[in-house]
Amino acid sequence: MKQKGLTGELIAEVFGTFILILLGDGVVANVGLAPRLESAAYNWNTIAWGWGFAVVIAVYVAGGVTGAHINPAVTVAMAAKRGFPWGKVAPYIIAQLIGAFLGAAAVYLIYMEGLQAAGMPNVWATGPGALWGSSYWSAAGSYADGAAGTYSILNASIAEFFGTMVLLWGVLAAFDDRNWGVQTKANLGALLVGFTVLAIGLSLGGPSGYSINPARDLGPRIFGAIVGTKGLFDGLYWLIPPVLIPLISGAIGVFCYDWFITPFLPGEDE
Repeated sequence: MKQKGLTGELIAEVFGTFILILLGDGVVANVGLAPRLESAAYNWNTIAWGWGFAVVIAVYVAGGVTGAHINPAVTVAMAAKRGFPWGKVAPYIIAQLIGAFLGAAAVYLIYMEGLQAAGMPNVWATGPGALWGSSYWSAAGSYADGAAGTYSILNASIAEFFGTMVLLWGVLAAFDDRNWGVQTKANLGALLVGFTVLAIGLSLGGPSGYSINPARDLGPRIFGAIVGTKGLFDGLYWLIPPVLIPLISGAIGVFCYDWFITPFLPGEDE
């Protein structure tokens, strides 16, 4: 592909991932800070729906240019089993990280005064510290001490492994014309991908916070550390469940789809 074409693709990946984080981290900040409702506003369902629709909007915006990877796990998976050029993998991932970083910066600008008043809590990334406890809600916090954040790195990694595979299964099925996926011209594939993310969040998101996207986690995590959120890079959690595991399990998910589904689908002439 010509360099001009690749440049356009990278811009689209930056823009799409920016939208994903703007709306995704935005809903976390919104329900966490909740200036009108305080702790009663914290609701996992609200966060799961917010992230689901963040994906829908991001995919609709960038999909016509790149297919809206907006996720290194998707990019690596497409290269491993769907013919995406390996030479584009690194540029796509860099673009996604930049978009995620900028999306987090926009969330910071929107909720700046609330975040500063709360002591700059972690609205950026998954894992330890990404739960709203009594330190942010004073004595009115909904969580008793020790009631949250008890999953190990291993357990969180297992959750990310299955969650990312489900994401790839949903993406592949949504755009597979041989399966029951939406026909391309119907333009509803992005909606099904968003519902896949919603399902992952509601069913599998508890142990790790369902990163299922290394750029979604690492880009905002870097920004959060710059603006003063503490503990974001303590230990190795930040590297293993939200970054390395999705990169591996996304590719495995594509192979599983082609092992267990693709060979048994009707041919194009059936």
